[in-house]
Amino acid sequence: MLSDAITQYQQRVDKQLADFIDSQNETEPRLKAAMKHGALIGGKRIRPFLVYAVGDMLNIPLAHLDNCAAAIECIHAYSLIHDDLPAMDDDALRRGQPTVHIAFDEATAILAGDALQTLAFEIISKETPNLKARQQLAMVRALAQASGYQGMCGGQSMDLNATDKEIDLDTLKRLHRLKTGALIRCAVQLPIIAANITDSERDLLLEFADAIGLAFQVQDDVLDIIASTEELGKPQGSDCDSNKSTYPKLLGLSGAQQTAKSLIDDALSALAKLPYNSQLIAQFARFIIERRV
Repeated sequence: MLSDAITQYQQRVDKQLADFIDSQNETEPRLKAAMKHGALIGGKRIRPFLVYAVGDMLNIPLAHLDNCAAAIECIHAYSLIHDDLPAMDDDALRRGQPTVHIAFDEATAILAGDALQTLAFEIISKETPNLKARQQLAMVRALAQASGYQGMCGGQSMDLNATDKEIDLDTLKRLHRLKTGALIRCAVQLPIIAANITDSERDLLLEFADAIGLAFQVQDDVLDIIASTEELGKPQGSDCDSNKSTYPKLLGLSGAQQTAKSLIDDALSALAKLPYNSQLIAQFARFIIERRV
């Protein structure tokens, strides 16, 4: 059930992304090619999956969620392109393929990331059936907050500043809630905005989102140690080599693994209180700490 849904939603958002990028005019074909390389070389599509799966659970037609799913993946793709740059993580591999600055050049990679970021807001602001203007405005605001200073960018800056330093657990948790968790939370927020649910149901879904967002990053830290380069699609041990602040570094490998499990238990507890069929996203929560990629 889960693997079929992941494949279905992955294919759906990939088609949306390809169509949106292809529909851009031919101002600069090399830049467009770099955008496609960064956005369409594979990946788990975790954030679009959550948009679709949570929306489907809340009885929102998938067609009404396509723009949200494509927009949030554009933001994610741009962030990876920029993260891989020499000034940031300086990675040559992403998903088993050359990173954008390696396949093209550094300037083109910066512009490709910039173009995907702005494309995200073009997409999410497009008129969507059954969504009111106030709902779309709330979606734009949620995506902007999750992506920028108050979210992903702020967390990435914290991560860079924590390199080669000792930080405490609370700081590391805040760093990851912003760097990785904010966009995962946003993937759950977007269908919530489109749905008609109670405040208590919204709060439970956001509790779920916060728990899996942090668990996802903790598991990424674990996989940097236990998974191979072939499984990861990028150099194994790159976080250790860069002397980054990670959960295994602070808690030990077994402590980090237990933290991830505890977070998923919290996520499942929140889901169990909802009056919906949450079986699919419960399976997805478990998948987060079982995955090898």
